[in-house]
Amino acid sequence: MNKIIYILIIGSLILGCAKEEAIPVITDFNIDVFNEDFSVPVQVVVINKTEGADEYQWEFEGGVPSSSVKRNPGIIQYETPGQYAIILTARNIDGSTDKKTIDIQIDMPVVIDFKVTPTVDNFTPARYHIDNNSTGANSFLWSFEGGIPATSSEQNPAEVEFFEPGEHTIKLEISNGRETYDLEHIITVAPYLVSGFTSEVAFDDDDFQAPVRMQFTNTSVSATSYAWDFQGATPSTSTAVDPEITFTEAGIHTVTLTATNGKEIKSYSTQIEVVENTNLRTYTDIALGINTAHLSNATGSMYNFIDRKVYTTEELTATIEEQIDLVFFGLNNRFERNRFVSPDALEGETTFLPFTTPKKTIFINSQELCGCTASLSANQFDTMNTDALLASMNITETSGGVQDFDKTIHPRIVLFQTQEGKKGAIKVKQFVEDGQNSYILIDIKIQKEAR
Repeated sequence: MNKIIYILIIGSLILGCAKEEAIPVITDFNIDVFNEDFSVPVQVVVINKTEGADEYQWEFEGGVPSSSVKRNPGIIQYETPGQYAIILTARNIDGSTDKKTIDIQIDMPVVIDFKVTPTVDNFTPARYHIDNNSTGANSFLWSFEGGIPATSSEQNPAEVEFFEPGEHTIKLEISNGRETYDLEHIITVAPYLVSGFTSEVAFDDDDFQAPVRMQFTNTSVSATSYAWDFQGATPSTSTAVDPEITFTEAGIHTVTLTATNGKEIKSYSTQIEVVENTNLRTYTDIALGINTAHLSNATGSMYNFIDRKVYTTEELTATIEEQIDLVFFGLNNRFERNRFVSPDALEGETTFLPFTTPKKTIFINSQELCGCTASLSANQFDTMNTDALLASMNITETSGGVQDFDKTIHPRIVLFQTQEGKKGAIKVKQFVEDGQNSYILIDIKIQKEAR
C-alpha cells in the first residue's frame, strides 16, 4: 500500500514539472520599406522578432512570394496598388500558437505633370486650359498668379483667365497622404493690341517731291493681320507686314494701319506731305578741300551725287571712282588758282592721279572769261526753285581751255553738266583758310532728271 502511494506522488511531481516548463509562443515582426516609398513597385523586408516558436507560416496577400515558412522570408515585392495583409502564424513543439497581422497600403506612383494651353491665343485678355496629367495623388492645390480664379482644389480646374500682360506662374501641389510634390509652369501673356508704324523715305526721294518711294516698318504689338490704306499712293492698300509704296501725287496724304488679333481692332494714322516735282535738288554746305585732299586727315575734294559724299583720294576705290561727278582742285591754302575739273581730266590739270574708268562732267568755272551763252547770277541761284533756268541753258566746253578762278569774287557761280546730262550750278560761298585743311564751302542745285 505504501509503495503505491509513493509511485502516485512521484508521477504527480513529474507531471507538474512538465507543465511549468512549456514555452509559450510570442509572435512579433516588423516591416521595412525600401526608400520609404510605398508606390509600386514596393519592396518590403520582414524583420521577425517572434519568441518561442519552431514553425512559421507567412502569408503575403498581393505579394511575391505569396507565402513562406522561413523564419526570415527575405524581400517581398508588390506590383499592384491596394491594401494588403501580412500575416505570421508561429507554433512550437509544445503546441503553443500565436498570430500577428500588419496591414500595408501600396500606392500608385505619384507623378506630377500638367500642361497649360491657351484656348485661342496668348493675347491679353487670355484664357488658358489646364490638362492635369498627374497620377497617384488624391489631393490637388492649384495657384494661378494674376489669374481668375486665383486658386483651385479641383483635379481638373476650369479655364483660367488673365487680364494683365506679362509672366504668370501656375503652380500645382499634389499629395497621396504620404508624399507631396509640387510643379510650376510660367506662361507669358502678350500685351494688349497696339497699332503703329514708322516710315523711311527712299534716299533719292528725301526731298519729298513726287513721286516719292517710302518703306513702312510695322511696330504693332500683339497683332496677327494688317490692313494698310495709302491715300494718293501706289498701291493704295496692302496687307503686307512692311509694305513699300510710292506716292504719285503732291498733297497731304493720310496713311492708316488697322491691326487685328482676333480679339481687338486698333488703328493708327499719320500724314505725309508730298510736294510738287520741281525737278530740282539742292545740297547745301558741302566742304571741298584743296589739293592736300590726298591726305587721309584732310578735307576731301571729290564728290558724287549718288551717295552725296565727299572723298579724299585715299578713300577712293574702283567702284567709287566710277561714281565721282566733280573734283575740286585748289592750288594752295591762299586759293590763288582754283577750278572744278572733270573726273576724266585729272592728269595734266591737277596733281591727282588719273581714274581708271572716269566719268565726264562739263564745267564753266569762270562765266566772266568763258564767253559762254550760259550764265547764272548768285541772286538767280538763290531764288531758283525749279529747274527751268537750268533746262534752258546750253552748257558746253569752255572755249579757250580751262579758266581758273580766285577768291576775289564770291559768291561765285560755276555751271556744269554731268555725264548723264543733268545740268546744275555750284555756288562757292566761302573760302576757308586752314593750312592743309583749307577748303571752300559750296551749295549745289542740280536737275533731278535730265531733260
